[in-house]
Amino acid sequence: MLPDQLIVEFDRALRTVFAPARSLRDMPGASLPEASLDALQKKHVLGLMRVNHSGEICAQALYQGQALTSRDSSIRDALKGAADEETEHLAWTERRIAELGGRKSLLNPLCYLGSLSLGLLAGCLGDRWNLGFLAETERQVEAHLDGHLLSLPPEDGRSRAIVDQMRLDEIGHAETAVRHGAANLPEAVKAAMKVAAGLMTGATYRI
Repeated sequence: MLPDQLIVEFDRALRTVFAPARSLRDMPGASLPEASLDALQKKHVLGLMRVNHSGEICAQALYQGQALTSRDSSIRDALKGAADEETEHLAWTERRIAELGGRKSLLNPLCYLGSLSLGLLAGCLGDRWNLGFLAETERQVEAHLDGHLLSLPPEDGRSRAIVDQMRLDEIGHAETAVRHGAANLPEAVKAAMKVAAGLMTGATYRI
Protein backbone atom coordinates (compact mmCIF):
# COMPACT_ATOMS: atom_id res chain seq x y z
CA MET A 1 0.00 0.00 0.00
CA LEU A 2 1.32 3.44 -0.95
CA PRO A 3 2.04 5.91 1.90
CA ASP A 4 -0.66 8.33 0.71
CA GLN A 5 -3.24 5.56 0.62
CA LEU A 6 -2.17 4.37 4.05
CA ILE A 7 -2.76 7.87 5.43
CA VAL A 8 -6.21 8.01 3.80
CA GLU A 9 -7.21 4.63 5.24
CA PHE A 10 -5.92 5.54 8.70
CA ASP A 11 -7.87 8.80 8.59
CA ARG A 12 -10.99 6.85 7.58
CA ALA A 13 -10.54 4.56 10.56
CA LEU A 14 -10.20 7.46 12.99
CA ARG A 15 -13.26 9.21 11.59
CA THR A 16 -15.34 6.04 11.71
CA VAL A 17 -14.55 5.29 15.35
CA PHE A 18 -14.30 8.77 16.87
CA ALA A 19 -15.95 11.41 14.64
CA PRO A 20 -19.72 12.00 14.35
CA ALA A 21 -21.14 10.18 11.33
CA ARG A 22 -23.17 11.97 8.66
CA SER A 23 -26.13 10.83 6.60
CA LEU A 24 -27.46 12.05 3.26
CA ARG A 25 -30.83 10.43 3.93
CA ASP A 26 -33.15 11.65 6.63
CA MET A 27 -33.15 9.51 9.75
CA PRO A 28 -36.06 7.06 9.57
CA GLY A 29 -38.76 7.82 12.13
CA ALA A 30 -37.45 11.33 12.82
CA SER A 31 -40.95 12.80 12.48
CA LEU A 32 -42.47 10.31 14.92
CA PRO A 33 -43.14 11.38 18.52
CA GLU A 34 -40.80 10.16 21.24
CA ALA A 35 -42.26 7.19 23.11
CA SER A 36 -42.78 7.27 26.85
CA LEU A 37 -40.47 4.49 28.04
CA ASP A 38 -39.87 3.38 31.58
CA ALA A 39 -36.32 3.03 32.92
CA LEU A 40 -35.97 -0.67 32.07
CA GLN A 41 -37.32 -0.19 28.55
CA LYS A 42 -35.00 2.73 27.89
CA LYS A 43 -32.02 0.74 29.17
CA HIS A 44 -32.93 -2.14 26.86
CA VAL A 45 -33.44 0.08 23.82
CA LEU A 46 -30.11 1.80 24.50
CA GLY A 47 -28.40 -1.58 24.70
CA LEU A 48 -29.87 -2.66 21.37
CA MET A 49 -28.98 0.61 19.64
CA ARG A 50 -25.46 0.43 21.08
CA VAL A 51 -25.14 -3.06 19.60
CA ASN A 52 -26.36 -1.78 16.24
CA HIS A 53 -23.98 1.17 16.32
CA SER A 54 -21.04 -1.12 17.08
CA GLY A 55 -22.21 -3.42 14.30
CA GLU A 56 -21.99 -0.51 11.88
CA ILE A 57 -18.47 0.26 13.12
CA CYS A 58 -17.63 -3.37 12.32
CA ALA A 59 -19.28 -3.08 8.90
CA GLN A 60 -17.20 -0.03 7.99
CA ALA A 61 -13.99 -1.82 8.97
CA LEU A 62 -15.02 -5.01 7.19
CA TYR A 63 -15.80 -3.21 3.94
CA GLN A 64 -12.60 -1.21 4.19
CA GLY A 65 -10.50 -4.35 4.53
CA GLN A 66 -12.37 -6.15 1.78
CA ALA A 67 -12.09 -3.24 -0.65
CA LEU A 68 -8.35 -2.89 0.01
CA THR A 69 -7.67 -6.52 -0.94
CA SER A 70 -10.25 -7.00 -3.71
CA ARG A 71 -8.84 -7.60 -7.19
CA ASP A 72 -11.91 -6.44 -9.13
CA SER A 73 -12.71 -2.73 -9.51
CA SER A 74 -16.47 -3.38 -9.88
CA ILE A 75 -16.46 -5.31 -6.62
CA ARG A 76 -14.50 -2.52 -4.91
CA ASP A 77 -17.14 -0.06 -6.12
CA ALA A 78 -19.94 -2.29 -4.79
CA LEU A 79 -18.20 -2.53 -1.42
CA LYS A 80 -17.74 1.22 -1.24
CA GLY A 81 -21.42 1.78 -2.12
CA ALA A 82 -22.48 -0.54 0.67
CA ALA A 83 -20.08 1.21 3.04
CA ASP A 84 -21.75 4.56 2.25
CA GLU A 85 -25.12 3.17 3.35
CA GLU A 86 -23.53 1.68 6.46
CA THR A 87 -22.20 5.16 7.28
CA GLU A 88 -25.79 6.39 7.27
CA HIS A 89 -26.75 3.58 9.64
CA LEU A 90 -23.88 4.68 11.84
CA ALA A 91 -25.26 8.22 11.91
CA TRP A 92 -28.82 7.10 12.65
CA THR A 93 -27.90 4.80 15.53
CA GLU A 94 -25.51 7.39 16.95
CA ARG A 95 -28.24 10.02 16.92
CA ARG A 96 -30.76 7.66 18.48
CA ILE A 97 -28.36 6.80 21.30
CA ALA A 98 -27.90 10.52 21.95
CA GLU A 99 -31.68 11.11 21.94
CA LEU A 100 -32.08 8.44 24.62
CA GLY A 101 -29.29 9.95 26.73
CA GLY A 102 -26.92 7.01 26.35
CA ARG A 103 -23.36 6.41 25.23
CA LYS A 104 -21.67 4.43 22.48
CA SER A 105 -19.79 1.24 23.25
CA LEU A 106 -16.33 1.56 24.76
CA LEU A 107 -15.33 -1.50 22.72
CA ASN A 108 -15.71 0.21 19.33
CA PRO A 109 -11.95 0.57 18.65
CA LEU A 110 -11.44 -3.16 19.28
CA CYS A 111 -14.46 -4.00 17.15
CA TYR A 112 -13.02 -1.94 14.32
CA LEU A 113 -9.58 -3.57 14.47
CA GLY A 114 -11.02 -7.07 14.59
CA SER A 115 -13.38 -6.51 11.67
CA LEU A 116 -10.69 -4.81 9.59
CA SER A 117 -8.49 -7.89 10.04
CA LEU A 118 -11.34 -10.16 8.95
CA GLY A 119 -12.02 -7.99 5.92
CA LEU A 120 -8.37 -8.07 4.84
CA LEU A 121 -8.31 -11.85 5.25
CA ALA A 122 -11.54 -12.32 3.29
CA GLY A 123 -10.23 -10.19 0.44
CA CYS A 124 -6.97 -12.14 0.29
CA LEU A 125 -8.90 -15.37 -0.24
CA GLY A 126 -10.22 -14.11 -3.59
CA ASP A 127 -13.22 -12.13 -4.74
CA ARG A 128 -15.76 -15.01 -4.74
CA TRP A 129 -14.98 -15.82 -1.11
CA ASN A 130 -14.74 -12.12 -0.29
CA LEU A 131 -18.27 -11.61 -1.59
CA GLY A 132 -19.44 -14.82 0.05
CA PHE A 133 -18.28 -13.52 3.40
CA LEU A 134 -20.09 -10.24 2.73
CA ALA A 135 -23.33 -11.98 1.75
CA GLU A 136 -23.32 -14.24 4.80
CA THR A 137 -22.50 -11.33 7.10
CA GLU A 138 -25.48 -9.39 5.78
CA ARG A 139 -27.81 -12.39 6.10
CA GLN A 140 -26.78 -12.80 9.72
CA VAL A 141 -27.23 -9.08 10.35
CA GLU A 142 -30.70 -9.28 8.80
CA ALA A 143 -31.62 -12.10 11.21
CA HIS A 144 -30.14 -10.10 14.09
CA LEU A 145 -32.24 -7.05 13.17
CA ASP A 146 -35.36 -9.22 12.87
CA GLY A 147 -34.75 -10.17 16.49
CA HIS A 148 -34.42 -6.53 17.48
CA LEU A 149 -37.74 -5.67 15.86
CA LEU A 150 -39.34 -8.36 18.01
CA SER A 151 -37.55 -7.13 21.14
CA LEU A 152 -38.01 -3.37 20.83
CA PRO A 153 -41.02 -1.88 22.66
CA PRO A 154 -43.94 -1.63 20.19
CA GLU A 155 -44.49 2.01 21.12
CA ASP A 156 -40.90 3.02 20.27
CA GLY A 157 -41.59 3.92 16.65
CA ARG A 158 -38.42 5.99 16.25
CA SER A 159 -36.07 3.10 17.06
CA ARG A 160 -38.16 0.59 15.13
CA ALA A 161 -38.11 2.75 11.97
CA ILE A 162 -34.30 2.92 12.07
CA VAL A 163 -33.90 -0.82 12.55
CA ASP A 164 -36.43 -1.61 9.82
CA GLN A 165 -34.66 0.58 7.24
CA MET A 166 -31.29 -0.86 8.23
CA ARG A 167 -32.71 -4.34 7.68
CA LEU A 168 -33.92 -3.45 4.18
CA ASP A 169 -30.51 -2.01 3.28
CA GLU A 170 -28.69 -5.12 4.56
CA ILE A 171 -30.90 -7.34 2.39
CA GLY A 172 -29.89 -5.22 -0.59
CA HIS A 173 -26.20 -5.56 0.24
CA ALA A 174 -26.48 -9.35 0.38
CA GLU A 175 -28.28 -9.41 -2.96
CA THR A 176 -25.56 -7.22 -4.49
CA ALA A 177 -22.88 -9.64 -3.30
CA VAL A 178 -24.74 -12.60 -4.82
CA ARG A 179 -25.15 -10.79 -8.15
CA HIS A 180 -21.39 -10.23 -8.27
CA GLY A 181 -20.68 -13.94 -7.82
CA ALA A 182 -20.52 -14.61 -4.08
CA ALA A 183 -19.47 -18.13 -3.08
CA ASN A 184 -21.49 -20.09 -0.53
CA LEU A 185 -19.42 -20.35 2.63
CA PRO A 186 -18.89 -23.69 4.39
CA GLU A 187 -21.33 -24.33 7.24
CA ALA A 188 -18.48 -24.40 9.77
CA VAL A 189 -17.48 -20.86 8.76
CA LYS A 190 -21.07 -19.64 9.04
CA ALA A 191 -21.33 -21.16 12.50
CA ALA A 192 -18.06 -19.54 13.61
CA MET A 193 -19.33 -16.18 12.36
CA LYS A 194 -22.50 -16.58 14.43
CA VAL A 195 -20.48 -17.36 17.55
CA ALA A 196 -18.23 -14.33 17.04
CA ALA A 197 -21.24 -12.09 16.40
CA GLY A 198 -22.92 -13.37 19.54
CA LEU A 199 -19.89 -12.55 21.65
CA MET A 200 -19.67 -9.05 20.18
CA THR A 201 -23.38 -8.46 20.67
CA GLY A 202 -23.35 -9.57 24.29
CA ALA A 203 -20.37 -7.38 25.12
CA THR A 204 -21.44 -4.18 23.39
CA TYR A 205 -24.99 -4.40 24.79
CA ARG A 206 -23.48 -3.81 28.23
CA ILE A 207 -20.14 -2.06 27.71
